[in-house]
Amino acid sequence: MQLIDTHVHINFDTFKSELEAIRERWRATGVVRLVHSCVEPAEFAGIQAIANRFAEVSFAVGLHPLDAGKWTDETASQIRDLACSDSRVVAIGETGLDFYKADNREQQFKVFEAQLAIALQVEKPVIIHCRNAAAPMAEMLWDFWQTRGPVRGVMHCWGGTPAETLWFLDLGLYISFSGSVTFKNASQIQDSACMVFGDRLLIETDSPFLAPVPLRGNRNEPANIYYVAEQVAKLKQVSLESLARLTTDNACQFFDLSL
Repeated sequence: MQLIDTHVHINFDTFKSELEAIRERWRATGVVRLVHSCVEPAEFAGIQAIANRFAEVSFAVGLHPLDAGKWTDETASQIRDLACSDSRVVAIGETGLDFYKADNREQQFKVFEAQLAIALQVEKPVIIHCRNAAAPMAEMLWDFWQTRGPVRGVMHCWGGTPAETLWFLDLGLYISFSGSVTFKNASQIQDSACMVFGDRLLIETDSPFLAPVPLRGNRNEPANIYYVAEQVAKLKQVSLESLARLTTDNACQFFDLSL
């Protein structure tokens, strides 16, 4: 059985001293590819170093909405240049809107739109962070699609309602579920997982965050994608092997990965 973890942050200090052991665990679980997300350009060199170290790691480049205040014209150039110069860059992001922890809405809109434009220009998909912002996110994406053109995207670590999920499916986006889909009180996330079309479904750990049941409360790591896959398979009423095959094929298609 092969699995792909489509969103990790293993460059964080919490992993620094034991990356080799963590890699052995993800390989033992069947994880054959990882997509490393990015919070800001200051991470570029460290993420590249991890990709140099582990051939199964591809990565994204972008600026997180909670770091929107760091955006400059140089930021745009940095993202665009690395996306064009390193073949391991498979997406722009993570970017998006977060109105849970910040209220600089206009700044976030501006930075998100700029990264959508880069994704369109470099012909890469975009990894979208959306927290407490589903309605303005859907409206902004619809407007961008109409005026600039469609961008392939994935709603990462999705936590929205089924109605919100449908908005983004109608826009042609993929939906990715993390360890939160295993939580006892996550009924709306589980309902959303049930309704996502098979060819738009992805899974992730968002390591080191959101460790799944039965490891909730611990530091998360890529090997734990197994529990996410197991729960989504149960919700979709398919075998774990079928779910693994489906989401692995989808990840390869979306991120243009080879196995």
